[in-house]
Amino acid sequence: MTKIQKNIFVYFLPLLSCVTGCRENELVVPTEYEVIPEVPSADSAIQGFYLVNEGNMGSNKCSLDYFDYSTGIYSRNIYAERNPNVVKELGDVGNDIGVYGSKLYVVVNCSHKVEVVDSHSGVRIGQVDIPNCRYVRFHRGKAYVSSYVGPVQVGVDTPKGAIYEVDTLSLAVTAKVTVGYQPEEMEIVGDYMYVANSGGYRAPQYDNTVSVIQMSDFKQVQQIPVDINLHRVKKDRYDKLWINSRGDNQSRPSCLYVLSRKSGESRLSMERKLDIRCSNMAIKGDSLYYFATGWNASAAENEVSYGIIDVRSQEVVSESFITDGTDREITVPYGIAVHPENGDIFVTDAKNYVSSGTLYCFDRHGRKKWSVRTGDIPSQICFLPK
Repeated sequence: MTKIQKNIFVYFLPLLSCVTGCRENELVVPTEYEVIPEVPSADSAIQGFYLVNEGNMGSNKCSLDYFDYSTGIYSRNIYAERNPNVVKELGDVGNDIGVYGSKLYVVVNCSHKVEVVDSHSGVRIGQVDIPNCRYVRFHRGKAYVSSYVGPVQVGVDTPKGAIYEVDTLSLAVTAKVTVGYQPEEMEIVGDYMYVANSGGYRAPQYDNTVSVIQMSDFKQVQQIPVDINLHRVKKDRYDKLWINSRGDNQSRPSCLYVLSRKSGESRLSMERKLDIRCSNMAIKGDSLYYFATGWNASAAENEVSYGIIDVRSQEVVSESFITDGTDREITVPYGIAVHPENGDIFVTDAKNYVSSGTLYCFDRHGRKKWSVRTGDIPSQICFLPK
């Protein structure tokens, strides 16, 4: 044990003794701390980042990790220790996460809630009850949450989904608009929100549309056909949208679309279809970093690929953003994020989906800097400003 690690252990030992006594009938799982060899930048505007771990559905194991750039300490499972009186902790399946102002929003899918905590202390502020919630975005003092609306249940008779508007001061739901079936990610460009509808519960009768919501009066004004089973939506610096279709895992593979609109108009036009498999992506500057995972039935194994697309030319400029061969260490890439300042690339590994995952950090040249153990099914990352 290093001197720094000993100091951390001595500092937090009294706190661990305290929190284990706060619940009479339930043991509070203490936070685990690990020192990462990261050199902090004194002039950085980023304090750290949060990582939400989904946990297996039905296991109530959603957890929250935090990395602090100023100390180099990675903290695993901080929520339970900082909120010892919350009986079921974060809940079941953490699907998304986002920081807005002084609050951190954690979307907990199967617990039908958005958990809200103080973004610097991790202490619980409250929750917003939203059924089968999926993703969160922010705009002009409001949080917007996509929702499947109905229960976690597969079938063609599932209801259409919705976007819920939440006031970030009162945490009250202030509006709701119906969109397509099983909406996933969304992006806001100008006065319009674009929502990827998947219809995932209705397979093989997937939805294939992007819903357009006019933000001034919060109404759906269009549904634009794109492709089946849409999922991710990312906006580049030129206000173009990159949307992936997950396909059907059979005859229709995953692919990627570029959509754009004229200034002042809501309707998107198809600019390009890229026959590139894409499961998840992140954009920084003119570079879109993506990976794809898919099951190859004939080979009986998972096929994984990585790449970089220049968003200006809309061409693949690299067949992998990992350049030192350490991609061989990753079993199932699941989440991806890029540091907004130094360009570090983060990839999470879900491994076997039932045990601890791993977070990898690569520098902007694709060389591994460090890795760390996470909770089960590490997913979304959001950066915390100072």
